[in-house]
Parts: sequence; structure tokens; C-alpha cells
Amino acid sequence: MITVEHLTKCYGDFVAVDNLSFTIPEGHVYGFLGPNGAGKSTTMNIITGCLSATEGTVNIDGYDILEQPNQAKRLIGYLPEQPPLYLNETPLEYLHFVGRAKGLKGEELKQQIWEVLEQTGLEHRKHCRIGALSKGYKQRVGIAQALLGNPRVIILDEPTVGLDPLQIIEIRDLIRELGKRHTVIFSSHILSEVQAICDRVLIISKGKLIAFDEPSKLEQQLLSPNEIQLVCETEQETVSQILSGVANVTHVQFSQGEHNRTIAQLQSDATDVYTVSKEIFLSFAKAQLPLLELSVRKANLEDIFLELTEEKETQTQEEREEENHDCSAGA
Repeated sequence: MITVEHLTKCYGDFVAVDNLSFTIPEGHVYGFLGPNGAGKSTTMNIITGCLSATEGTVNIDGYDILEQPNQAKRLIGYLPEQPPLYLNETPLEYLHFVGRAKGLKGEELKQQIWEVLEQTGLEHRKHCRIGALSKGYKQRVGIAQALLGNPRVIILDEPTVGLDPLQIIEIRDLIRELGKRHTVIFSSHILSEVQAICDRVLIISKGKLIAFDEPSKLEQQLLSPNEIQLVCETEQETVSQILSGVANVTHVQFSQGEHNRTIAQLQSDATDVYTVSKEIFLSFAKAQLPLLELSVRKANLEDIFLELTEEKETQTQEEREEENHDCSAGA
């Protein structure tokens, strides 16, 4: 559906997007994840045709966004980080304006406006002045204008920024529903948000794509082993002896807790960490030693993000040092 090849965007000497390539099939919700300044918004602006690239191509269902902008843009609904709203108009008036700008008219325009008002939960706010609406409802108006024209691709740039917790939940639910009928791409730097909504995740750092996969597969491929923590009132030596008989425990680190309790942090390479937890529990029960605490810490998207972006930062630093060394040698 969307093919991005060797996309690069430079502002003078600064490279905002660096040789970015990926393909997004039709359907589902895709999260575009990265820290502030990673190049997410720049990439989205290029994909939607709002910004030209220094190098590279973007194709929307076979249409080049630069060479065939009219055909490509008809397939896209876009909500920028700052929604382009006219605050003195009502949602109904504003959607009429946007719909006409998209080439809709007559009954088709009326029908689509009613449908997007219903989809976004704005039917009871359609006659209110946009400037008087809450931040959450303003975002809904922005999403509604993106849906007009029934585009196959919906691109949302930071759609939940500035919202309160209830509004965030409502917008997340709306995005999930949109993913059933459209290809949805939304950017965020909120890790829990991406993990809660997305079928697949693109992680970008310093303008480069460093990962693109399902969250669960990224966990399996990129993260350190799962961790188990236990607390007991037994000497470290005894705990170590018991754990030596448990399979798939790869590393144990001990520390002293309150009241001379032993705390053990375990790492496991088992696919199912709960099987290891069960074996630990049974081993301590067999030794007639009580466990005060046994908890599992499973890897999450935050761990993936930190591991990948830190690795990318290290590689970038190494590249800089290598360039400086080459320059020094040349001098």
C-alpha cells in the first residue's frame, strides 16, 4: 500500500531523515515510534505530500506522491500534530468546507459528513463552535476531516498529545476502530500507547529506521532474557544451591533486603518464563522453605525502545569517532 524507498531529508547540514526505506501493507494499525526529534513528523509530512524530500520516493498504492500528487493524496487522510481547524466555525460547517475542498458535493457530501460525525462521536457537538470544544473534541474534529473522502490510509501525527487520561483512552479506542476499515499510521513517543494500539511498530532514531515488526516478535528477537525476582528468609548459599537445580536460569544476582532477607534477581532464556517460576516455587516447597515474594518481569516495548535507541546512539558515536580519525589521518 505504501512504499518508501531511500527517503532522505536535509536541512542544510542537518539530516532529519536518513535513507529511510519500508513498505506498509494494507490494513491494520501501524505505530511510528521514536524520541522527539527522531524524524517522525518530517517523514509523515513527506509521505502525505506536505513536504518534499531531498532524495528518495514515496508511492501510495502505486502513485508517486511527487509525480502523481492528485491520485496519491486522494488515498490519504491526514491529521497533523496541530489540527488545521477554524475555531469560529462549528464541526458541521468545517466539515462541509473540507469535504468540498476534497471534491465532495451534494448527497455524497452530506452522507459522508454524517458518517464521520458518527464515527468520531461528534454528532452531539456538531453545532458547537470549535473554539469552545475541549482538546479531546478538537482532536476528534481533526480526525473527522481526515476521514472525509473515505481514504484508504489514515495518518495521525501525535493524535493524543495534550489530552487528559480519559480523552486518551477515547482516542485510542477510535484509532482501533479505524484500523478495521483503513490502514492507520500514527506517530507517538508514548511507548505504552503504541503497545496498546498497534499491530506493528516502526521505530525510528536519528532519522533511521532501526526496527519494524510486531511488538511480540521484537520482544523475542531483541530483548535480554526475562527476569524473575524472589525474596526469602534463607541464606544466599542455600538459595543458590536450590536454584542450581532449576533449568533455564542463566544468571542470578543476589542482594540483601530488610530484616536480613535474601533477594535474588534471576534471568531466564526460557520461552515461557512462568514455567521457570513454577519450577522455582516447587523447588523451594520441596526444601520446605517459604518464598515471601516471587514475581515475573516480562520484557515490554519500553525495553525494546531503550535497547534499540541506545544501540543506535552508540553506533552513531562510533561512526563520528571513525570519521574524525579518518580526517586526522588524512591531514
